Amino acid sequence: MIAFVLRRLSAAIAVALLASAALAQDFPKRPITMIVPFAAGGTSDVIARTVAEQMGIALGQTIVIENVAGAGGSTALARASRAEPDGYTIAIGNAGTNAATYTIYPKLPFTPDSFMPIAMVAKTFGIIALRKDFPAKDLKEFIAYAKANPGKINLGHAGVGSSNYLICKSFVTAAGIDATLVGYRGAAPALTDAVGSQIDGVCDAAASVSQSINEKLVNGLVVGSTVRLATLPDLPTSAEAGLPEFEAQGWNGLFAPKGTPPAVIAKLNAAARAAVETEAVKKRFADLSTVAPDADEHTPEVLQQLVTRDVEKYRKLLADDAKQ
Repeated sequence: MIAFVLRRLSAAIAVALLASAALAQDFPKRPITMIVPFAAGGTSDVIARTVAEQMGIALGQTIVIENVAGAGGSTALARASRAEPDGYTIAIGNAGTNAATYTIYPKLPFTPDSFMPIAMVAKTFGIIALRKDFPAKDLKEFIAYAKANPGKINLGHAGVGSSNYLICKSFVTAAGIDATLVGYRGAAPALTDAVGSQIDGVCDAAASVSQSINEKLVNGLVVGSTVRLATLPDLPTSAEAGLPEFEAQGWNGLFAPKGTPPAVIAKLNAAARAAVETEAVKKRFADLSTVAPDADEHTPEVLQQLVTRDVEKYRKLLADDAKQ
């Protein structure tokens, strides 16, 4: 009896694998939707559009970007988790949307297991930038000003749970200051308000704030990386500025709904790998102070490890932010 059951199980697995392979062979036969959890113009959006264009070329199909802003990215992830698991709906996420959000919003209609990792596509670097008329001109002056004016400084971010929010939290925790963190529906509107001096500054990724710093629309304060960025050679690292505890090196990765056939995941992974290795993406990333993953970091397994690590990391950092 046991042998019969095992034979039936083996046959079922074989059929499933053959069906998955057949589906992947024809995939994709129509355009793919890539859900971006934030408004157009922010870091995730820019990276998504850059990668999607080249992935589409590799796959022979258009990848359509759909911006779904709200709740620090959880609105978009909820939509992605409910999508048909056929590879035609994928999402780009980061440590905020796919790790920290589970601490901040513990009653979400999805879990880390609701998604299958496809590939990490970018490494990002967090920056603190201030309105150009802010009285402090360097990090030491800023921290002194913040401590003399507790709760009066406001820093914008892309919504609670976003990677930019994590930059803010990491920064104020490391600096030991009391600042008001103002959430927006994306990085772009937060930066717009900083440029217009409606808020004191922003916690942002180099990909979306570098140009504004170079055009002197805002003043760069510090970058949370171990080395200076080529596009912002005058911006000090956190260690150089006297705050080595501030670390803000993040990632962006692609995810598919749970149940997507492994062969389809493999085809999407191959397209993502091909995309980030193109000269077009390398050049765009260099302009954005963004780095493509190393050769051994392209696998779904590496992305899964990042999610698992950061879920625990931000459970500790954001314990006080959990919403009931």
